[in-house]
Amino acid sequence: MPADNIKRAIQRGTGELPGATYEEFSLEGYGPGGVAILLDINTDNRNRTVSEIRHCFGKNGGNMAEAGAVSWMFHKKGDIIIPKSAAKEDDLMNIVLEAGGEDLNDDGENWEILTEPSAYEAVLEAVKKAGIEPASSSVAMIPQNYIKLEGQAANTMIRLMEALEDQDDVQNVHSNFDIDQKLLEEVAG
Repeated sequence: MPADNIKRAIQRGTGELPGATYEEFSLEGYGPGGVAILLDINTDNRNRTVSEIRHCFGKNGGNMAEAGAVSWMFHKKGDIIIPKSAAKEDDLMNIVLEAGGEDLNDDGENWEILTEPSAYEAVLEAVKKAGIEPASSSVAMIPQNYIKLEGQAANTMIRLMEALEDQDDVQNVHSNFDIDQKLLEEVAG
């Protein structure tokens, strides 16, 4: 390796020369059955990343979409998941409403609390103050509706999601598919 290359690398590392600049943006696409997929990207090379994502979509039964094609199907919300064993519905509903939460949904084994992003911290704090420990909590892009997938379409969708999540520049993958929990466990097992 030439000495100049080594010298420039050291200077970049010590801050004497500017290094890579990172760019954050979103990419959108469709999966099997018309499932909407929204990706949060953070990269130092936009062209390389877009090419890799396009390849992932094409190889796994999906396709890229123009900006705005699927993002309208998602709303940014605070999402707090609480195991049903940790709280009763009435108690939780009172806490959520008093703290400014928007909705409490029955998600099978869990309660799902939805909030506006501005109320997320207050609701999370109120839940913890009541001695209830959430299974997970984040501000995320929540779909307005879900598309139920079964059989081959579900398997293809799982492969596509795994391929997208394996990309180094992909920070988050948001999607509106709904797959039966038993099928997810079979594929994971």
